[in-house]
Amino acid sequence: MAETKDVHHHLVEIPASADHENKLISAVKDHPLMEISDSPGHLLLLKLLQREEDLSGRLIALKETRLDTLRRQVFQLCLFFFAFHILFFTILFGSSNNNNVAGVTVCHKWWIPMTTSSSFCIVMVVLVHMKIFSYWKVHGQILRAKTENRGLARCIQELRMKGVSFDLSKEANNGKSMKSSSVEIKWKPITYCRRYLVTICLVLASGLVLPVCKFMVCY
Repeated sequence: MAETKDVHHHLVEIPASADHENKLISAVKDHPLMEISDSPGHLLLLKLLQREEDLSGRLIALKETRLDTLRRQVFQLCLFFFAFHILFFTILFGSSNNNNVAGVTVCHKWWIPMTTSSSFCIVMVVLVHMKIFSYWKVHGQILRAKTENRGLARCIQELRMKGVSFDLSKEANNGKSMKSSSVEIKWKPITYCRRYLVTICLVLASGLVLPVCKFMVCY
């Protein structure tokens, strides 16, 4: 019984003071978000910035999906390039052996398979190069979009922290500074070779294919 009385004694509610409630109310009223809600200009700016940030995030996601598609297409084109030449050389080797057995000389027609192979190589190299060019173009757009998105996030955070003391004209200046900060860097030869390494490899492979065709036909 004594323990029960002690428990009831400790559970006695302590009424909150009026001063404490007034401090809480004043703190809520002085919060930057409450100030923004009472200012039409700042509230509109916050909504516009949040909407622009959301649209920028969706655009980045779409462009990243585009990058994945371009990578897959380049891989498929390269696979088709090598698969075609494996089949082409197999047929060419078989036909040259049959001609040698029959005693027929077809060396003067070496330009026919070489023209076929070179035409195919040119088309494939151009297609791959276009895909890789589009890849790096989209990659640069993603980098610029992410830079602008980080600037928007900083601006939104600053607006939420400062409230009505946030300068509305700063948003226009911030947008100009973000655009001016995205300076295009000229491609150096090493950077160019690194970006278009696949195209360079296909060109080298095409250069090796042409003499192989003549060798297989004439010897």
